[in-house]
Amino acid sequence: MRRFFVQPEQIEEPVIHITGGDVNHICHVLRMGQGDTLVVGCSDGREYTCYIECLSDQEVTVHIMYVQDTQAELPSKIYLFQGLPKSDKMDWIIQKAVELGVHEVIPVETMRTVVKLDAKKAAKKVQRWQQIAEGAAKQSGRGFVPQIHPLCSFEKALEYGSSCPVKWIPYERAEGMAATRKRISALEPGESVAIFIGPEGGFDEREIQKAVERGYAPITLGRRILRTETAGLALLSVLMFHLDLDSDKGDM
Repeated sequence: MRRFFVQPEQIEEPVIHITGGDVNHICHVLRMGQGDTLVVGCSDGREYTCYIECLSDQEVTVHIMYVQDTQAELPSKIYLFQGLPKSDKMDWIIQKAVELGVHEVIPVETMRTVVKLDAKKAAKKVQRWQQIAEGAAKQSGRGFVPQIHPLCSFEKALEYGSSCPVKWIPYERAEGMAATRKRISALEPGESVAIFIGPEGGFDEREIQKAVERGYAPITLGRRILRTETAGLALLSVLMFHLDLDSDKGDM
């Protein structure tokens, strides 16, 4: 079933008002009409199965048939702080991170970041990344569209992530896999997780020290050196499996 997303203020039960670019997509691309059914996701944690009540060039009004809590979200919020990579690697990272269940993605400018963006280019990039996140959320059946933040400094990123009870920064000089495995196994559903991934060339040692001082734990992702576009997704995959498995146990 086709999936679309709205903000809470667009919901006026028993109807939902779909506006913006989705109107053209519903009316002219998908050629949907009155009576057709679709699913609407929202950041309130619920998803609404609806049928189309009326269509216009400005709005599609749908009538709510039934509501349920979304089943697609992880029980923990994962915040991916991604060192800005070169070329279009960020497009790939965001798409796959959303598919794997990330809650928010925060692009970070670090000491070894090669790409330099002025304010205008950065704003356009964020707009594009948010569109990629929306497409990935629709494709993967997410309950809402994860937010893609504007590019920020390493210091501001550390501050933003400091409220998470679990804070990790993969680093090639971190302890062995046993310590990392212990940390992941100890993660409880409901605990928010901040993950910092370096750009090409990794983090500078001074950045690692700053992170440790703010309570971030260095971890290892194994004996192999992973590219920046691989590292975060590898860790997200492990966390998705761990959290979904624990969630299944709770349903038994």
